[in-house]
Amino acid sequence: MDTDMDYERPNVETIKCVVVGDNAVGKTRLICARACNTTLTQYQLLATHVPTVWAIDQYRVCQEVLERSRDVVDEVSVSLRLWDTFGDHHKDRRFAYGRSDVVVLCFSIANPNSLNHVKTMWAQEIKHFCPRTPVILVGCQLDLRYADLEAVNRARRPLARPIKRGDILPPERGREVAKELGIPYYETSVFDQFGIKDVFDNAIRAALISRRHLQFWKSHLKRVQRPLLQAPFLPPKSPPPVIKIPESNESNINDAGDLLDNPLCADVMFVLQDQNQIFAHKIYLATSSSKFYDLFLMEHEESQNPVERFCKKEKPTKDLLLRTLSLDTDEDTDGASLKPSNACLRISRSDDTLLTSDCEDESWVALSSWSKGFHSMHQEIMLNPISNRTCSVTVVQMDSSIQYGPFKTVLQFLYTGQLDENEKGLMRVAQIAEILEVFDLRMMVENITNKEAFMNQEITKAFHVRKANRIKECLSKSTFSDVTFKLDDGSINAHKPLLICSCEWMAAMFGGSFVESANNEVILPNVGKSSMQAVLDYLYTKQLSCTLDMDPLELIALANRICLPRLVALTEQHAVQELTKAAVSGVDIDQEVLIYLEIAQFHNAHQLAAWCLHHICTNYNSVCSKFRKEIKSKSTENQEYFERQRWPPVWYLKEEDHYQRVKKEREKEDNVLNKHRSRRKWCFWSTSSAAFA
Repeated sequence: MDTDMDYERPNVETIKCVVVGDNAVGKTRLICARACNTTLTQYQLLATHVPTVWAIDQYRVCQEVLERSRDVVDEVSVSLRLWDTFGDHHKDRRFAYGRSDVVVLCFSIANPNSLNHVKTMWAQEIKHFCPRTPVILVGCQLDLRYADLEAVNRARRPLARPIKRGDILPPERGREVAKELGIPYYETSVFDQFGIKDVFDNAIRAALISRRHLQFWKSHLKRVQRPLLQAPFLPPKSPPPVIKIPESNESNINDAGDLLDNPLCADVMFVLQDQNQIFAHKIYLATSSSKFYDLFLMEHEESQNPVERFCKKEKPTKDLLLRTLSLDTDEDTDGASLKPSNACLRISRSDDTLLTSDCEDESWVALSSWSKGFHSMHQEIMLNPISNRTCSVTVVQMDSSIQYGPFKTVLQFLYTGQLDENEKGLMRVAQIAEILEVFDLRMMVENITNKEAFMNQEITKAFHVRKANRIKECLSKSTFSDVTFKLDDGSINAHKPLLICSCEWMAAMFGGSFVESANNEVILPNVGKSSMQAVLDYLYTKQLSCTLDMDPLELIALANRICLPRLVALTEQHAVQELTKAAVSGVDIDQEVLIYLEIAQFHNAHQLAAWCLHHICTNYNSVCSKFRKEIKSKSTENQEYFERQRWPPVWYLKEEDHYQRVKKEREKEDNVLNKHRSRRKWCFWSTSSAAFA
């Protein structure tokens, strides 16, 4: 539809609105939001500034733009024509100003210079080219007043000037300039779609009122109001911060495979043919293989106090050996074949004195009848080649059929659950796996042989699931434990090898030159049993096990103390979930959040602290009314954060007070004006009636 047709339509007022202002203050975005209904994200708005002049030709070529130009304001049909202009001060804009009905003068609330130019440059230019044209002042980019400026600056163009918090103008600054110039003031945000209709509807009102003075015979313009007040914009509550859990990368340099090659805290030594030795750890072998579990459990149950038993010259009976050697075997064992008189334990004390039973020779516990591949077993006090400390080690003599290389590969699988496809002697590995009943490993060798190695991934997953369950069981029953943590309210047994592989702090304590590395008891002051149990559960399973008596703050303090940032994050997530559930169920959590805040900050629980800050800020009025003293007792940094991020913000409260005050004043003015009009109307009818009489 042609532009001239609107002029010919009866009772349709065509309004030419010229939008001026500095470069990059948001003029074009504001025009497009009104004329094209474009909505962009905040970062898109800031990252791409296109200095486009949006000219009148759009109304001729774009039907959608033309249709959106039509509106009804105060029962008056209008067609709004928007003119964009260059923001460069030296440009000639006289053609744009020609025959304009209203001028919208824009500045950015994040650019104080653009507001200064309103008085020093733009007001003078407008007065020069169109002195009788009404003007309204518009503060653009309102959303930057409460936005995350760090994220905004990252999204801006590389060479763009960064926005600083001190650059953000309060509403009263724009209102003061508007009052000085005698024009209305409005604020807009294209990102929030706030104020766009207010600006252009009131620009239309200003233009129609000016036209009514010149074209007083147009009766349909009598109902046009003067530009209305704009209610202040209440920014939305910021969403609560999301607790992010870091990847599980807290394993130290001694992972399970490395621990086999560098056997810190080893408690098992396998002796193979040619006197080759391999140090290992009961907890890793027992939780990976049922055969080793039965072997070490047999030793654990029957030799809990071997020194005391042999000091009393107690001989292992025939029934005891019969029960020991027949555990978890498929073959019936004849007691007569065991020869208990020749099979007894040999235990070495720390003073290198041998304590033996009254048997014919100092033989080991025979294992050949219990299972293939094993020869005998005994305990010794020996020097660990890695830590250079003496410790009690279970020595297992393997059968001559067990070779060093393949057996080392089997142990490597029991530690890691993985098998290298390029491993040499896979068939020999499969034979040893068959003897030791490591059926997972045997299946993996078969898959590699059959060119189906891809199936081994599922076997490895199932292996780790079973291993995790057995490790958790050993933790709960204290089976094969080699260290006891003495706590404020009790003690907990644990396993040094698992702790070394799960925590650098534990690895340094048990693998270094600290006294704890040689002791079986470790005293941890100011630590509760429930928190330590949660830490051990995490180190063993990489999961947080929550109990009713667990104090999140105490657990966070302990996890931070032993350098477990992922456990800290998991505990933060649990604490936030519990607080959120309580709040949803109607429980007042304000006091608890205040307690959590600075304790979380002290123990590096930054995500929990951020959540607490968000809760306090978004409920600032209610929290402050109940706990004013607690708020004032917080650190200076926290109090500054409260004032800066509180919701509703201080600038909104001031604007709301100003709006309500001006609104009452305008209502009084309107009442006085209505009374004056009514009186004039009554006088007019009285005079007319008298003249008629």
